[in-house]
Amino acid sequence: MITFRSRLIQLHQCRGTDWKLLQSFLIFDPTLQSIYDMSAAQLTRFGLSSGQAILLYEDLHIKKPWRISHVKAGDIRAITRFDEAYPERLSHIYDAPWVIYCLGNTMLLSEMKSLSVVGSRNHSTHAEAMMKHILTPIVSSGWTVVSGLALGIDTLAHQLALDHRTGTIAVLGGGFKHIYPKENQLLASIIAQNGLLLSEYPPNRRPEKHQFPERNRIISGLSAGTLIVEARKRSGSLITADQAMEQGRDVFCLPGRITDLHAEGTNRLIQQGAKLVMEANDILNELSNIHENQTSTI
Repeated sequence: MITFRSRLIQLHQCRGTDWKLLQSFLIFDPTLQSIYDMSAAQLTRFGLSSGQAILLYEDLHIKKPWRISHVKAGDIRAITRFDEAYPERLSHIYDAPWVIYCLGNTMLLSEMKSLSVVGSRNHSTHAEAMMKHILTPIVSSGWTVVSGLALGIDTLAHQLALDHRTGTIAVLGGGFKHIYPKENQLLASIIAQNGLLLSEYPPNRRPEKHQFPERNRIISGLSAGTLIVEARKRSGSLITADQAMEQGRDVFCLPGRITDLHAEGTNRLIQQGAKLVMEANDILNELSNIHENQTSTI
């Protein structure tokens, strides 16, 4: 018997399916059963082109056995938005993923002491020292680091967490079978063994440019706050900061010289109301209060 959960996971893996389409399916039929009873032509009522509808129909009916066995393969775990294991904090954002795929320690999903850390891929020479100065006391006190496995600051943040044997979650912009960037394939393997790899994209989905800004809402959504170490004027880290603000999460920034291009984005965020960070306690004191309040309401 195919359950609602199985239908959701399978639909999530179909070609052409995105967050909005799944939302439309769920509004039309909360059980998703009628979607399976539709012809390809009938599926076009959801805004799909005839070509897209045919691909979706094929994935639902012709490739069905492969699709279901695919998510059960290996140690990959699929968690839907309706499962008890779905991270509580992430469930409160507007566009929470319908399905997330996990590889590693899923207990980290329920960790309330988590901080997102993002920054420039091509960081300045003193950024690593600044980040270690701020983050070391935080990871030493057991906070989980969430980041995006990108080169630069993301890599340094994940590695610092691993070095201090605290939790770290890497949120990917593609499926597990296509780790990006390739330079971080070994790091991804280590995180899968000692932390958690997480993606809203099925394991076989290749990374695409538009998927990286999409995953940023998950990076910020998993944490109580987000630390921006360095960001240029048009940096992807600023997207994460915007997402965090929209989600009602704290944004912390390391200040930089006004003449430093690497700090232009972070300085602007501070000017707009982000919290300026000079030491670890600037973050710990703020987030510890949030953690205590959340714990008391559970």
